[in-house]
Amino acid sequence: MELPEPFLPGAISLLEQLDKKMMVVLRDGKTLVGYLRTIDQFANLVLHNTVERIYVDNYYGDIIRGIFLVRGENVVLAGEMDEDERPNTLIQVTVAEILEMQQAKFNAKKEADAARSEALRARGKLPPPRENVDILGDEPY
Repeated sequence: MELPEPFLPGAISLLEQLDKKMMVVLRDGKTLVGYLRTIDQFANLVLHNTVERIYVDNYYGDIIRGIFLVRGENVVLAGEMDEDERPNTLIQVTVAEILEMQQAKFNAKKEADAARSEALRARGKLPPPRENVDILGDEPY
């Protein structure tokens, strides 16, 4: 009978992934892919040969970042990656193309949000927009 591996709680569980390719999702939505080189008790990570991977629909692009230090409190998800073992239906494009796609998607979302807000205002569900309002309450002299 083979004994199960002991469970390692918290950040120490990532020790098994040292020198393996990792995908790390950050609080701000960025996705990093790189080799885990070290970790500390606060789950701060050092990634080597890191790329920032940007996804837009079925496309992705990689921006080379090199060595990357990630503060542990910013990590949402971290896991080992094996790109050879999984089917990949995504299409890789250049950095310029993915950034252009990302900007176009952002602009489309912004326009859709503005149209939605305007429709809600027309129905009386939102107050009219306030322009030139100082949210801190500091009036200029």
